[in-house]
Amino acid sequence: MKKILMAATMMVLATLSNAAEPVVEVLVGPRDANPGDKVAASKLNYPFGVDFDAVGNMIIVEYKGGRIFKRTPAGDLLHIGGLGRAGYEGDGGPVAKASFKDMHNVAIGPSGSLFISDHTNHAIRRVDSKGNISTYAGGKAGFAGDGETVKHAKFNMVISVSINQDKKYLLVADIKNHRIRRITLASGRVETVAGNGQRGVPVDGVNATTAPLVDPRAAAYDAAGNLYIVERGGNALRVVDTEGKVRTVAGSGKKGKADGVGQKATLNGPKHLAIDSAGAVYIADDNNHLVRCFDPKTGSLTTVLGGGEFKLNRPHGVQVYDNWLYIADSWNHRIVRLKLAKK
Repeated sequence: MKKILMAATMMVLATLSNAAEPVVEVLVGPRDANPGDKVAASKLNYPFGVDFDAVGNMIIVEYKGGRIFKRTPAGDLLHIGGLGRAGYEGDGGPVAKASFKDMHNVAIGPSGSLFISDHTNHAIRRVDSKGNISTYAGGKAGFAGDGETVKHAKFNMVISVSINQDKKYLLVADIKNHRIRRITLASGRVETVAGNGQRGVPVDGVNATTAPLVDPRAAAYDAAGNLYIVERGGNALRVVDTEGKVRTVAGSGKKGKADGVGQKATLNGPKHLAIDSAGAVYIADDNNHLVRCFDPKTGSLTTVLGGGEFKLNRPHGVQVYDNWLYIADSWNHRIVRLKLAKK
């Protein structure tokens, strides 16, 4: 495996939004605050998603690069999987000999297994603790398997996966089926928790499973069990409460980058989200080249990174770990992190 020792670069920036002197570190990739419009791939090639294992290793998956990396707490970057070409190979063997087609993100399960959204293969791939890969669910475009196990499941573009805090459920953004699907990891049972399969804007207060969704790009649970959904073309953040009712909490549906409360705020092609222990929702607002934060206590959406000296270029992945927000700054081919204020 190729081993690269990366030294993080720390930058203390001017005030951004509601954060005084935010601390930003570049962990992998170009270190300039503003690398420019066109950055060549180097260490990473379009990183899209990150997650952390039980000992603090960061797992990184690439979109077009087709590789999986592990960055250790000491800063070593190890290429652990993926042949670096598009394909659907390797099941039953080591992940080093596997190929993928447009990986979008990764979620780490209760046993340390990696669950990967193998987007264009319509599959969830799983890497076990021994480093062997298999198709966990899907593999052919379609819609099937609700009420059954993963063996019978079909998806249409597995664009994102996430695991809830107690690692009981795997959420799947089944974007072209206009649904959020949920897999109970202990049993493998599949069900729909939001979306009726039709494209449309849900009416506030209706049952989430009977409502349409525009194009659910990612979903995550907060600690209380509320399910947040970000919609790419819908330009909105929605929530399904613990009673199963859906409502829009941020975004007017129109493209824009205005901060504000509720539907007075605007988004532009948001791609991913992550939730901290206090319930704040961080959004990779791709086409605005920003990271935004939704505060459920006030209903406000604010800009936390990308609007000042430090520039992002189409961020696609966010993750909260150990009081830092990690960002896959995809078109800058780098991973950065932002120090979060203690709450």
